[in-house]
Amino acid sequence: MGPRHGHRKAGRGLHEVALTNEFDLIARYFSRPAPTTYLGVGDDCALMPSVPGMQLATSTDLLIEGRHFFSGAEPRSLGHKALAVNLSDLAAMGATPAACLLGLSLPELRPDWLEAFADGFYALADAAGCPLVGGDTTRSPAGIVVSVTVLGHVPAGKALRRDAARQGDDIWVSGSLGAADIALRLLTGELPPDPALLAATRAALEHPEPPLALGAALAGVAHAALDISDGLLQDLGHILQASACGAQLEYPALPVAAALAALPAAQQLRAVLGGGDVYQLCFTAAAARREQILALARSCGTRVSRVGRITARQDGLQVLDAAGRPLDALPSGFDHFS
Repeated sequence: MGPRHGHRKAGRGLHEVALTNEFDLIARYFSRPAPTTYLGVGDDCALMPSVPGMQLATSTDLLIEGRHFFSGAEPRSLGHKALAVNLSDLAAMGATPAACLLGLSLPELRPDWLEAFADGFYALADAAGCPLVGGDTTRSPAGIVVSVTVLGHVPAGKALRRDAARQGDDIWVSGSLGAADIALRLLTGELPPDPALLAATRAALEHPEPPLALGAALAGVAHAALDISDGLLQDLGHILQASACGAQLEYPALPVAAALAALPAAQQLRAVLGGGDVYQLCFTAAAARREQILALARSCGTRVSRVGRITARQDGLQVLDAAGRPLDALPSGFDHFS
């Protein structure tokens, strides 16, 4: 009786804090404090001491067949995306890439698949100045698993952290929103077949181009930033939570991808506010920096849009229509465990 009673008591304790999503999981089990000179779990990259005057930024992402990419995905595009989603995290910290590591688990060895995957991976690694310096390969019992770790450098004290937004900051978004979400819904059959629309949106999903040059240029200029991987509202919400702020977004100012122009308004709204796989930046900066940010974006060849402002925490996150009225029934972003 004693051991069984003790076991039941332990079971109740495990359920006292409910795990409702992946962020609860990370917070409960993997958020032990890092050393004082480190930034640990909870941002796009960890930060640790590096050469004098610099910090080392690093981040890891997994891509799992059937979860993050379709079975039969074109391997060259998969090689590109596997690295791109990690480079996007470096951009979100204002870091310049230094090197990467690749973990690859395969159910079988297919030289043609491996050659195409490697070509896509190396093409982006070379373009980004992020050489592959190591990793691991193993056999998978079922499906392909890709793990990439990136390392980069950012000037000490200049990293774009999630907890640095300030009331009165402008909110900016790079690139455009919504195309990857529409491509995904077309490929899964959630939307009716539309070959022209798929052709116009598919590259956004399968071949993202994170704004590395802009991210590095914003270090020390912007306050807070992250990459939009799970939807604008959800990802901006991480900045607001970490910075103890609220925000107002102006929906008409959001950069909707041109391919979405003919879609119903409700479909556009869901894709733009809730759609993931964007791998562009959402960042905040003082209003006095507007002209400087526009000039930096031009020099980097990247589109940026000023889409709102940071407000007091009690205001929460609002999205305003053209008349300044809050929109209702806003979409949620992606969560692995929801």
